[in-house]
Amino acid sequence: MGRNPNINHNMQLTAEIIANHLGGELEGNGKVEVSDFAKIEEARPGTITFLANPKYTHYIYTTGASVVLVRRDFVAEAPVKATLIRVDDPYVALSGLLNLAAKYIQPQPRGIESPCHIADGVEISDDCYVGAFAYIGDGAVIGKNVKIYPQAYIGPGVTIGDDTTVYAGAKIYYNCRIGRRCVIHAGAVIGSDGFGFAPDKQGIYHKIEQIGIVMIDDDVEIGANTTIDRSTMGCTHIERGVKLDNLIQIAHNVEVGHDTVMASQTGIAGSTKIGANCMLGGQVGVAGHISVGDRTSIGAQSGIPNNVAADSRIMGSPAVPGREFARIAAAMRQLPELLHRVAKLERLNQEK
Repeated sequence: MGRNPNINHNMQLTAEIIANHLGGELEGNGKVEVSDFAKIEEARPGTITFLANPKYTHYIYTTGASVVLVRRDFVAEAPVKATLIRVDDPYVALSGLLNLAAKYIQPQPRGIESPCHIADGVEISDDCYVGAFAYIGDGAVIGKNVKIYPQAYIGPGVTIGDDTTVYAGAKIYYNCRIGRRCVIHAGAVIGSDGFGFAPDKQGIYHKIEQIGIVMIDDDVEIGANTTIDRSTMGCTHIERGVKLDNLIQIAHNVEVGHDTVMASQTGIAGSTKIGANCMLGGQVGVAGHISVGDRTSIGAQSGIPNNVAADSRIMGSPAVPGREFARIAAAMRQLPELLHRVAKLERLNQEK
């Protein structure tokens, strides 16, 4: 994570300030200053890094970092030149520290750039930002400290809550509702039509108008080029704290429970309900009109054709419990040898 010359790096924090912010235990020079982050194997003086994965432990004795976040129970087997900050979980601590650093590093634009279109009657507070070529339609309601980056489209009747960011090129269709402190990354599309078509007797498909909305609660993050379809009726609902990776498809009338996370290329078919605190790996496919219970974990590339009970750990296609999948995978590796043995037995039987 090298220093980017195009970013204004004004962060300058001492190890002592960082330790106090994180509630960590300082070990070493508390006055040493850091101004950037780095991977432990690439760090140089003036940077801070972390050690969370044991396989990287050997780097702590050679790293050039000035400060390293480690677990409270870390025991050094050789001298460490860096100042250590002992915390409960270095990765979680780093996350909190990055949030602090973002105030120094990330751009904080304000004001209204030209040209852009803001419909008559739409109020934009002084602490908001609207980038060039953005479009805000009739009846839209924009909260305080909202950032709308260039070429974003905010359709008529859209509501966006305080402190939400809509990055460049994102599209929010008419009447959709976005909560507070949400992040919508570049190219995301919210409120496009659900995939609804009805065939007649001749097999010709006729469009079913999608007249519902998408409702996104507070503290949701939506990755780049992710699409969330509006409902046929009612709403497609993404509850509080959900985190969606890039390139995800959420179909019409889907409900996603609070604090659920989904990795890239996951697809959820229409009218399915995903519970709270679930974890879906990359390329998971979930069939329509089913329910996935709370706190379910689904491995990458799994196919989910039926209802899933709460607290399940499943993977595979069709998905099965994790331990069963491991046994199936082990058995499959033995299939070539088993087939060879069966063929040999058949030949012996024929010779008799």
